[in-house]
Amino acid sequence: MANNVTKEITRLEKSNVKLSLTVPKDEVRSQYQDLLKDYSKNIQLPGFRKGKVPQEVLERKFGESLKGEALGKIIESAVSEVFQDENLSREERPLPYSTPQVQDEPKFDLEQDLTFSVVYDVLPKVTVGQWKGLEVEVPDAGVSDEDLNRELEEVRDRNAIVMDRDEGAVAEKDNVVTVNYSEIGENGEALPNSDRQDFVFTLGSGYNIYKFDDEITGMKKGETREFTKTFPADFEDASLAGQTKKLRVTLTALKQKQLPALDDDLAQDVDEKYKTLDDLKNSIRDRLNKNLERRLKEIKTSRLLEKIMENTPVIIPESMIRVELDGRIRNLARRFNTSAEGVMQMLAQSGDGLENIEKEWRPAAEKALHSRLIVETLIEEQKFEAGDEEVEKELETMAAESGTALEEFKKYYEQDNMKEYLKEDIKERKLFDMLLAENTLKPGKKENYLDLMADNR
Repeated sequence: MANNVTKEITRLEKSNVKLSLTVPKDEVRSQYQDLLKDYSKNIQLPGFRKGKVPQEVLERKFGESLKGEALGKIIESAVSEVFQDENLSREERPLPYSTPQVQDEPKFDLEQDLTFSVVYDVLPKVTVGQWKGLEVEVPDAGVSDEDLNRELEEVRDRNAIVMDRDEGAVAEKDNVVTVNYSEIGENGEALPNSDRQDFVFTLGSGYNIYKFDDEITGMKKGETREFTKTFPADFEDASLAGQTKKLRVTLTALKQKQLPALDDDLAQDVDEKYKTLDDLKNSIRDRLNKNLERRLKEIKTSRLLEKIMENTPVIIPESMIRVELDGRIRNLARRFNTSAEGVMQMLAQSGDGLENIEKEWRPAAEKALHSRLIVETLIEEQKFEAGDEEVEKELETMAAESGTALEEFKKYYEQDNMKEYLKEDIKERKLFDMLLAENTLKPGKKENYLDLMADNR
């Protein structure tokens, strides 16, 4: 920043900052003159050769617009220089997605210093409260024989032979059906972005957005049905909760499964590394136990962070919340294989506008940001690091678990700065391990594996 420009930074409410700058009148005149010279050299006006337009003619003809442009350039230049100053602390820099807004349009006067202020969001100041010596309850859960048998049935299902049913057969539970479907309006036409072709699922599984298993049971291949469904207020898909939809479904294919016997042959078909059914069972149980261990760790750290959040109030700026909500809309769009604009249209058609959805999502978004800020602050305070050797070891472990060649895995993580994300993940795990060691975790109520894995608390 030019030495002759003075600045003052004032912290406001809600993680806002006001940057006040004063540009001396000599600097204002200098930049204004530079702008006039530039126009004088390049502009072409009737009666003047290019580059020969007198500055007084320019001022007479374009005075106000020239002053407006000069004002904008001076403000932009001064603000930019402040933010490029390496001595500016992180707490005084604007968030990447917060655009500084000029407060009260300043007056441009060549005879006076130019004083103006911009307001922007900064990273919230986080003073972490009590984070050790806490006590939380965690579910008491394990992998049961019932869980193992359910997984084995899924293995049988994946290895089943699927055959067309006879002509004239009607759709029954456990049949594999292929359907085309869409939402339809009052005029009977399909609504935009609601059409889906060749969707395949097992009848009775509920693996479809609208849960229309019962409505299409009894249909024959080639048959089309129209029906209306009302979804409860607590329906799992927020975009459908409390809504009434009219749907059109056409059954285009009907198949049935022949399940294989549960024996050593099935185990060998699944993977040649399994010689017996017991080998397969042991592998499945090991996988379920690892899944449970990961899920329990998530629950433990989540509940500890909730306790820490109670001790650590944070005022989250609106721009951070806005970005978090936008990210959730993009995730919803990916779920529906559409764009953010497509989601907006769907919400508008459902009668539940974007404003209501964002209001519903806002508490969860604020909680996620609150937790993330505490995690980042603790990582920094505890000086956790992730060296290249740790990254290398992590890549080896991940490659081995996924059955992917290490070099292929490394190649993937060389893209798009992925290694930096991995380093952040390692540092976060170090923090969570510390939190688990420094706090008391006592057994809570008993829960079964399936409910625990489905619960996203």
